[in-house]
Amino acid sequence: MSDKRKYAAAIQMASGPNVSANLLTADHLISEAVESGAGLVVLPENFAFMGEHDKDVLSLRESDGEGPLQEYLSQIARRHGIWLVGGTIPLEAQSNSKVRAACLIYNDQGERVARYDKMHLFDVNLVEAHERYSESEVIEPGGETVVVDSPFGKLGVAVCYDLRFPEIFRKLLDKGMEVACLPAAFTAITGKAHWETLVRARAIENLSYVVAAAQGGFHISGRETHGHSMIVDPWGTILAQSPRVTGAICCALDLDYLTTTRRNFPTISHRKIRCT
Repeated sequence: MSDKRKYAAAIQMASGPNVSANLLTADHLISEAVESGAGLVVLPENFAFMGEHDKDVLSLRESDGEGPLQEYLSQIARRHGIWLVGGTIPLEAQSNSKVRAACLIYNDQGERVARYDKMHLFDVNLVEAHERYSESEVIEPGGETVVVDSPFGKLGVAVCYDLRFPEIFRKLLDKGMEVACLPAAFTAITGKAHWETLVRARAIENLSYVVAAAQGGFHISGRETHGHSMIVDPWGTILAQSPRVTGAICCALDLDYLTTTRRNFPTISHRKIRCT
């Protein structure tokens, strides 16, 4: 049996509007990851629900600290004895017409140890593809970065569009990040163009592991997501990658290797400009 403290998994799904079906799929894939030795599991963005319309998610808003999705995540983490990065779920926002896209982290006892609210919102117009996204119409952005101690090292959290903003990862690095956990749902077009490049770049420039769990496939809204979940090491090497299918990938995180890499290639200490 592998040492669960050293193995991480990224779950890939093609979530739809049926919450129960999505949770069953997630449970099955988490079980598969645990059987492969994973002690840290990262779910994709919107793992529990991707509706036909953006505002459909408002019906699932939960109060912070209670609700069926939060209870589900806690029970799964406790039952499997894993650390669980719970993708994103919709929590109450200051505005009744919006939600916070919250990524909750649970330890192996099912206790919530951290919450990160998605900071950068995907408001873009992909003219050639006739696709328009306006997350700010339904999501209220967060404003705080999060790093939490774990048996797998210091976990930093970012969500999907955050990946395009290297300054958030520098903030996480300044807080001690060693492993970046990235729930995501990149579109097929932007994912094909930029996903692998950005994930590897965030690993390389921060000399950190990146565990990137993505949505991958077709959704009832007509949206198509890129998939290709990846686990990347601090040198930018892809340790595991999924094609665009539902599944789980799992591999070891070696913090000794991370420490050695940072010592022998000390770009972090060579920085001249710091985020304020």
